[in-house]
Amino acid sequence: MCYIVTWVAFAEIYFLDAWLRDDVAHVHDPEWRPCFENVDGFLAALLLSVESQRTIGYGSRMVTANCMEGVVLIMAQSIVGSIIDALMVGCMFVKISRPQKRAQTLIFSKHCVISERDEQLCLLFRIGDLRESHMVDAKIRAKLIKSRQTKEGEFIPLEQSEINLGYDTGGDRLFLVEPQTITHIINESSPFWDIGAMALKRERFEIIVILEGIVEASGMTCQARTSYTEDEILWGHRFESCMSLEKGAFRVDYSAFDKTFEVQTSALSAKEKSEGKVQELF
Repeated sequence: MCYIVTWVAFAEIYFLDAWLRDDVAHVHDPEWRPCFENVDGFLAALLLSVESQRTIGYGSRMVTANCMEGVVLIMAQSIVGSIIDALMVGCMFVKISRPQKRAQTLIFSKHCVISERDEQLCLLFRIGDLRESHMVDAKIRAKLIKSRQTKEGEFIPLEQSEINLGYDTGGDRLFLVEPQTITHIINESSPFWDIGAMALKRERFEIIVILEGIVEASGMTCQARTSYTEDEILWGHRFESCMSLEKGAFRVDYSAFDKTFEVQTSALSAKEKSEGKVQELF
């Protein structure tokens, strides 16, 4: 439609100018010096417009140097045609690459779980990539959004706290060849340090998880996001395994991607457990 509208619009201008200059009535006059040569009607003006913008140039009709406005019109149509070409190429490239469609193939587990791993209380969730082509330089990060009141009585709405997913050890850089369980160790620097199973039910917060990477096919940056509220965190649960070894190769079962099962986990917070161990030592 962009091309057709510009062709018709400039054709109308060409035909109007040719009619005002009386070029239409002197098409077959050899002594007449026309501005628009061989333009005897609107259809001929439309052909002149198409040939000028698409640089076809059959040679039977053209803009001559006998008028200044004809040269200006040719320059204007050439610039408009170049702009439309650039926009069309950009739109087609974005439409074909569609990084937002790539983000839809990156899936997150429906719940977070809190359980012990290597004798440490951890917050865990899963991510997976449904495509065979891998993302390049994938990184993951998480933010805790929670309102709090300072010791001085100042109320801070929606304060953002960083959740360490392994950026100090390189664990936040992922290679998504299989579903991975992202682990946040609840230690002294964790915002969940003093939250236990009972306190978790009274809390009001949201965890924002952001996965960024480069699409291998197009080289464009892709971002996928999800969030977990306090109701979507399961205390004392663990994810079921979704990978099995079959005939010397691993098979991924995405039907078990969101499945969890209960495990024996203390209801105490990581801080209370740490203080209990210290008291046992003394």
